[in-house]
This record gives sequence, structure tokens and C-alpha cells, in this order.
Amino acid sequence: MDAIDSLIAGYKAFRAGTYRQNEERYQALAAKRQQPKAMIIACCDSRADPAMVFSADPGELFVVRNVANLVPPYQPDSHYHGTSAALEFGVKVLEIADLIVMGHAGCGGIEALYDAGCGHPPEGEFISNWMSLATGVETSVRHKHGELEKPRLLRMMEQGAVVQSLEMLRTFPFVAEREAAGKLRLHGWFYGIGTGILSIYDPAKDQFAPVGE
Repeated sequence: MDAIDSLIAGYKAFRAGTYRQNEERYQALAAKRQQPKAMIIACCDSRADPAMVFSADPGELFVVRNVANLVPPYQPDSHYHGTSAALEFGVKVLEIADLIVMGHAGCGGIEALYDAGCGHPPEGEFISNWMSLATGVETSVRHKHGELEKPRLLRMMEQGAVVQSLEMLRTFPFVAEREAAGKLRLHGWFYGIGTGILSIYDPAKDQFAPVGE
């Protein structure tokens, strides 16, 4: 069975099973504006699906996914800003109160950033420019911990990118204003694909700590 046939088969199973068992709920979701309880900016890596990790039902999460879960700075110009547009919609229109940046272990975008720092930028027209948003993270980690092996450096860069994205969120006036007023809470989370462990960033200690079982 090829990829498309597998997806169609999955849809049919969903339609006959989960949808039929919850038809009224899906109809209720369609009848009113979405009211997600949290917004998550996550990586587009196929192995780190926020809805799966958090056992979320449809309508509970407003998810934005891009390469390496990066948040660009506030730049209101005529260019195309997909992540910024979703952020504006989630915060200003949907008035979501909890905004999470979720990084993950084994991030291909961060490895591309690491390789670029070694003089081997990725091929293509878009990845290098997008990942340049986190060049400061790569440079800082190498400067402070250049003696460490690649796996440890990658983990520090992956987590550092989450922290930087939190900082970038605060460059958006509507985010900073709502956070200062206590109407919006920002969170930095990190998910280990192989371990299944979720860690939460503690700004007071400037480190990630695993969630207890």
C-alpha cells in the first residue's frame, strides 16, 4: 500500500469509527467559532505531533508548525509572514491565554544550522535563510561550549532555539502588552521523541526540567 492509499484507508477508518462515535461533537465544533485553550508553535517534524503528545481532542489546540519551531521578529511589512499571521490571529482574534513554543530532540532544522556553522550549509533556496533566524543561538552555544561533542551541542541549540523564540514573541507589541497585563502566558517546552519526556523551561533557573510522571 503506497502513501496515498494508506491515507485514504486511514480516513475511511476515521469516518467509520471515531467520527461516527463522536458525530454530534464534530457538528458542534463546526457550528461555532473555534475556541482552542492553547496555542502551540511547533516544528513540522512528522514525529513530534502536539495533538498526539498531549492527547488533545479536535478544537483544543491552535497549532502553528514550521521548520525548527522558530518565531521571527516582529516585522510588519509587505512580505509574507505565515507564522506571524497565525500568531496575530491566535492572540488578537481568538484571544488565547497560553502560548507555547515546543521544541524537540533530533531536529533536522537545528542540525542544518549546526552544519552551516561548520561550513556546510544545506542545499536549497529557503532553509538556510529561515534557519539564520537562530544563528545567534548556534554562535553562542559554540562559543561557550565548543569543547562538547556534537550530540550535546545539538541539544543545547535545540533548547536555545526555544528560548530565543520566546524572546522573539515579546517583540510583537500585542504579545508583550497582553503578557504584561496578565492576559497571556508564554511557555517553553521541549519534547524527547525517543524518550517521550516533556521538559519545561524555567526562566528563573534558565534551564529545562522534565515533567514528573
